[in-house]
Amino acid sequence: MAAMEDAPQSPKRITRAFVLAAGLGKRMRPITATVPKPLVEVAGKALIDHALDRAAEGGIETAVVNVHWLADLMEGHLSHRVGGPAIVISDERAALLETGGGIRKALHHLGSEPFVVFNSDSFWLEGPRPNLPRLIEAWNPQTMDILLLVAPTATSLGYEGAGDFDMDADGRLAWRGEREVAPFIYAGVAILKPELFEDTPEGSFSLTLLFDRAAKRGRLHGLRLDGQWLHVGTPEAIEAAEARVRQSAQVP
Repeated sequence: MAAMEDAPQSPKRITRAFVLAAGLGKRMRPITATVPKPLVEVAGKALIDHALDRAAEGGIETAVVNVHWLADLMEGHLSHRVGGPAIVISDERAALLETGGGIRKALHHLGSEPFVVFNSDSFWLEGPRPNLPRLIEAWNPQTMDILLLVAPTATSLGYEGAGDFDMDADGRLAWRGEREVAPFIYAGVAILKPELFEDTPEGSFSLTLLFDRAAKRGRLHGLRLDGQWLHVGTPEAIEAAEARVRQSAQVP
């Protein structure tokens, strides 16, 4: 029998995800007065289906989706999805808990292993290698508490802000300074350890709290997106994103 150390290592696997889908989508009004933002269609498909399809392609087997605004529409749509991942609803009808509080409420569905977090409007054009498998492959729990998918600020379509992060040669992220412009923007996909939520407040809080803590410990890392991130934040951005999708489909 071959020695244990001679056996090939199994590929890294992360099988659970949390999809943030409870927000009010205020910047997308008037569309989101009657349609929750995750159900807004871009290139013929709801934003949340773009995210869930990417999750399935990356090996995610179970996705927990939180709902609050127009929750019945969200649940109805998700109940008719065909194919993976399996969907578990985390009901926030009683109170909107923000990004961190929503995940904390649903930790019992996510288990004790690291999991992926998706913004439900995370939308990008893939490069030669799909980005979620790249993110999972890059994950190293010995050196990282959080790994973010980050996109270049300068080439992200529909984004006009000053960026979020600087990144060093080892992939460690640092928040941009006040009045500075940073080269990378958070692209809405991350890997987190569930134990990071152990000393977080009850109720509503932002994931930024955990990003801050990890950055101060030197354990907030980033992976540069391979492709182009499309920021679909306003009604006007939908048309621009769809035009870019059409353009990419015509490139041989």
